[in-house]
Amino acid sequence: MVTLRLLLGDQLTHTISSLQDIDIDKDVILMCEVVEEASYVKHHQKKIAFLFSAMRHFAQELRDKGYNMAYVKLDDKKNTQSFGSEVQRAIAEYQATKVVVTFPGEYRVLQEMKEWQKRYSTPVEIREDDRFLASPQEFADWAKGRKQLRMEYFYREMRKKYSILMDRDKPLGSKWNYDAENRKPPKSGLHVPQPYRVKCDKITQEVFKLVEKKFSHHFGDLKPFHYAVTREQALGALEHFIEERLVLFGDYQDAMIEGEPWMYHSHIGLYLNCGLLTPLECVKRVEEVYHQKNLPLNAVEGFIRQIIGWREYIRGIYWLKMPEYKQQNFLDAQRKLPSFFWDADTDMNCLKQCVSETKENAYAHHIQRLMVLGNFALVAGIHPDEVNEWYLIVYADAYEWVELPNVSGMILFADGGYLASKPYAASGAYINKMSNYCKNCRFKVSKKNGEDACPFNYLYWDFLMRNQDKLQKNHRVAVMYRTLARMKPERLEEITTDAQRFLDSLS
Repeated sequence: MVTLRLLLGDQLTHTISSLQDIDIDKDVILMCEVVEEASYVKHHQKKIAFLFSAMRHFAQELRDKGYNMAYVKLDDKKNTQSFGSEVQRAIAEYQATKVVVTFPGEYRVLQEMKEWQKRYSTPVEIREDDRFLASPQEFADWAKGRKQLRMEYFYREMRKKYSILMDRDKPLGSKWNYDAENRKPPKSGLHVPQPYRVKCDKITQEVFKLVEKKFSHHFGDLKPFHYAVTREQALGALEHFIEERLVLFGDYQDAMIEGEPWMYHSHIGLYLNCGLLTPLECVKRVEEVYHQKNLPLNAVEGFIRQIIGWREYIRGIYWLKMPEYKQQNFLDAQRKLPSFFWDADTDMNCLKQCVSETKENAYAHHIQRLMVLGNFALVAGIHPDEVNEWYLIVYADAYEWVELPNVSGMILFADGGYLASKPYAASGAYINKMSNYCKNCRFKVSKKNGEDACPFNYLYWDFLMRNQDKLQKNHRVAVMYRTLARMKPERLEEITTDAQRFLDSLS
């Protein structure tokens, strides 16, 4: 009897649960490139190239190990261009009596998988994705009975569970969290190392031709391309970060410099999210080097918190609250996404920098995503559907499980505070503090109102005024409403006039 074992494009892990107990002589592993997944949103060209190349390399590794591979390329003549139809075709071709797959990363895919058993009259086993450190059920058990779900408390549980940066039952350094030490603005003379780069081999070059032929109308630059596409290369990217960037990652993880998209970040999110790296091995490796080289604890803890804290927490929220979470729009934001999110044609230099770098690299670091691009989407009142689709399209590490809670919850406060304790809105002063973007901007960050004023300055207050009924009771923004209450009527009128003028210009 043949078991068909389906691997998705974000399941490129040799120890994945769907491959455990495989009969190497009989079972068949199915992988497929389908238009349905490449185009349900128009993914960044570089994102498609990365995933297709990584998939093809992974399939070759499995062949080299002696597994029976059924790999369907996008341009194969028999390709039906959907997961479900390809599973059906493979069941018939290989006379499979069972289908095994690992729990997927998106709600819509899970719902489809649940229909396959009845639709194809074949047993379908959906196994837990044990690459994550907390199952959806474990997170739901932790969340049960809590009025608010704060990542910090979940993170502490993960630290204890896996004994990460622990001294028996206490955190190393006596503190759980060193975030307060990780907010230094950039200083002059900083040397930012070059990112990890690999040469494109024949497989990747073939993928380039495919993307150029089929997806050239999608957003983003296909080349230059230097991302890792194999596990060995992804491990190299991790080591490169540890050796050259980790020591300053903590201090400058929130800093932004014009023309420096990579800063001191690890750039491994896309490898974690597609399976070339696993979270626990990355955390353990960084902890090991911390003890060997006495690296700064604020850098090591900050990196580890992003993986076993924030990443796991975000996934837990997604599976706990779907499908209702996707419909959340607490602030009733209705504006369309401005065109400059696609072409970077704006006089706001911070936005121009972040959009241009996103277009080129299918990457931006978390403060660019949250406090520049996301901040603008929040204060401008852009509809969550528009913003979520954009983030899902443009970033190589974006899958709905990680993108949706970050955007709807953290960026847009669309869930009303279920995930974040306050809206992450800010004026131009924050961007000026944490970057050098304002130096080369047409707008003046020091001006509060008028056509030359930084739009963030009046949009911030206009956002608070528009949403006062919903936000004024939030204790974390109460001080800003007290400031607003002291403003003179003529200042309030200037804010409203400037904001309306600017927002009208977007359309």
